[in-house]
Amino acid sequence: MRLLHTSDWHLGQNFMGKSRQAEHRQLIDWLVAQVDEHAVDAVLIAGDIFDTGTPPSYARELYSDLVVRLHTAGVALLLLGGNHDSVATLRESSALLERLSARVVPHADAPEAQVRVLPLRAKATPGCVVCAVPFIRARDVMQSEYGQSAEQKQQTLQLAIQAYYQAVFVAADARRKALVAELGHAVPLIATGHLTTVGASASESVREIYVGALEAFPTSAFPPVDYIALGHIHRPQKVGGLAHIRYSGSPIALSFDEASQQKEMLLVELGEAGLEGVTPLPVPVFQPLVALKGNLKTLPDAFANAAKDASPERPVWIEVTVAEDDYLADLPARIQTLAEGLPLEVLRIRRERGSNVAQLSADAGVTLDELDPLDVFARRLAHETLDDDIRDALTARYKAVVASTVEGEA
Repeated sequence: MRLLHTSDWHLGQNFMGKSRQAEHRQLIDWLVAQVDEHAVDAVLIAGDIFDTGTPPSYARELYSDLVVRLHTAGVALLLLGGNHDSVATLRESSALLERLSARVVPHADAPEAQVRVLPLRAKATPGCVVCAVPFIRARDVMQSEYGQSAEQKQQTLQLAIQAYYQAVFVAADARRKALVAELGHAVPLIATGHLTTVGASASESVREIYVGALEAFPTSAFPPVDYIALGHIHRPQKVGGLAHIRYSGSPIALSFDEASQQKEMLLVELGEAGLEGVTPLPVPVFQPLVALKGNLKTLPDAFANAAKDASPERPVWIEVTVAEDDYLADLPARIQTLAEGLPLEVLRIRRERGSNVAQLSADAGVTLDELDPLDVFARRLAHETLDDDIRDALTARYKAVVASTVEGEA
């Protein structure tokens, strides 16, 4: 079968005050075209479908549009929850989406419940069996023990995740053997994950998900499957040089340090003998991002170069890091003057000495200017171990308080 592996869409991302809605809509158009061109049987999104647990309405509309268009094309869709996703948000429509060829795995449930079978597009027969493992929250697989050191907690969590993968693998392998007996031929077995692995190269928009508990999961701890589709790391890469363990990376740049990356999705060819090949499909740049660095003498030329392929209808979003002249009090006004008349939008200005000192510790590279109050509240909640119903209740209460405050001021 042909599987299209992608991850980390972050629908609804607020990028320094800018919406990514237009980019994601173009991305869906491109994806549907690729599915048709390459006769893809199924699409797999390995976590972080949404950017926050409370995505805006347009992000939910894009999500629904993706599901409907792939269903119309006769293509199965497997959606895995990530650390940015709310279990409740993904779960609320999962039964309905099941009717539209989309299988949603919002959280780590009983191992046997994590087994999914993806069908072949043309024949509607089983194409592969999946150990459909989403982002694993520590509370899903372990209980904290009093008196444990940080190192002991890390080891306990790693062993718990490894044991969970093994249990899902046993259930999936039993399902595969039953299919082999029924169909009379071999069926490939794959696994998914949304976590950091040993040796993976991250970017500034990737948030650490096991703070103080698990730095990285060793590749040797994964079960022996034909292919492992990973999400969470935004840079596409093989893991440990292994062709069958891959991060697809995010399909659009989610931070300025990702702007120079060639974004891609992975076309995975699976046969009766297992993995037959992986072909990267380069994703077009729908919104140019450029990070510039220099002083007030060199930046004018840099601005002109950045604007060469831009237009007023498609301006380039830029980040400027100013060296040498970063002490100037009117620096933002000077930088904006340099951009006047050019198809450029300056989204962030960084002072070289200042940027080396203060950053948000929880989300490197993210400043308060990029966040609205609800984003700040959601990110604060993300550091708490809360059930989704409690998290949703607190969010609803916060929204009500903000709304009443606004009404009172009016």
